[in-house]
Amino acid sequence: MVGLTLGDPAGIGPELVAQVVRRMGRKASLQILGSSRQFRPGVPTLAGAKQAREALEESVRLLKRRKIDAVVNGPVSKEWLARVGFRFPGQTEFYARRFGKKANQVTMCMAGPRLRVALVSTHLSLKRAAAGLKTSAIVRSGLHLAELLRRMGIRRPRIAVCGLNPHAGEGGLFGQEDKKIVAPAVRQLRKKSRLSFSGPEPADTVFRRAMVGEFDGVVALYHDQGLIPAKLLDFDRTVNVTMGLPVVRCSPDHGTAFGIAGKRKARVDSMLEAVKMASRLAGRSR
Repeated sequence: MVGLTLGDPAGIGPELVAQVVRRMGRKASLQILGSSRQFRPGVPTLAGAKQAREALEESVRLLKRRKIDAVVNGPVSKEWLARVGFRFPGQTEFYARRFGKKANQVTMCMAGPRLRVALVSTHLSLKRAAAGLKTSAIVRSGLHLAELLRRMGIRRPRIAVCGLNPHAGEGGLFGQEDKKIVAPAVRQLRKKSRLSFSGPEPADTVFRRAMVGEFDGVVALYHDQGLIPAKLLDFDRTVNVTMGLPVVRCSPDHGTAFGIAGKRKARVDSMLEAVKMASRLAGRSR
């Protein structure tokens, strides 16, 4: 049983969920959380944001009671959620807190047909992400990505770890972080997992190398370093998976798209892939 939160009812979430039900209703057990009644597409409101927040809380209650086996979240507006007292940078951090995890104990992973990426940090400014980079966080993200790839059926994944600086620091010429923080993390990952971890790799070429098959996944050190290539290559089919939780949580890799809500322009591909991924991961975790 997969729970589907509609997200912001004024966004494209409700129409995507409706399409998922039409296409998968006979192939999967789905439970919808939220309603789009009394809300106008493209017109966000405080009431809509409150409903989106309550749907998230309801999904937690159902997951803890084992009434649903996984949850897939429709897109929400961080701006509007903040207006109704939602104190989290995103849904990833919300589920971490609700299941007793710190934000630095879970990993946002993006899984698409051509590229799989794990993020060491998520919703931080670039300045804070670079200043706060730690070897332990890279190790955590690498192990979570390896776990996800194994659960996706790749028995011995090959994983690259990005460098932070241009050309992975060029031997210290462009900064010491790659030598002092990233390289030790790669050594620890090899020792802990006994898998093929490579790095620090220059970030300007590593994603292409992964796309053509040299690596099964890439650990990116900050938000845009990983999400720009993931969305460029697989925008319509990438799935956001939160690793490190005791439950399965996925979402499509796009926003509320208020500008096209209700106009039948939204593509359902990413939402469909998220439901398929959640069902698959929940089955394997059992």
